[in-house]
Amino acid sequence: MKLKVVVHEAEEGGYWAEVPAIPGCATQGDSFDELLKNIYEAVEGCLSVDIKDVVISGKDKVLEIAV
Repeated sequence: MKLKVVVHEAEEGGYWAEVPAIPGCATQGDSFDELLKNIYEAVEGCLSVDIKDVVISGKDKVLEIAV
């Protein structure tokens, strides 16, 4: 899966980025390299869902896929 990330220069220095395809998914970094690392962590966190609150019956299956 490829996601577009919009990178902004922060007024106070450093950078911040947002992922328009994932509402609320944003991060920042003091350097561009730090920002890149943080983008991957932010996307992973935004896409992580705790299934403890999902009702699963005996016939349901839970799959984890890589995209």
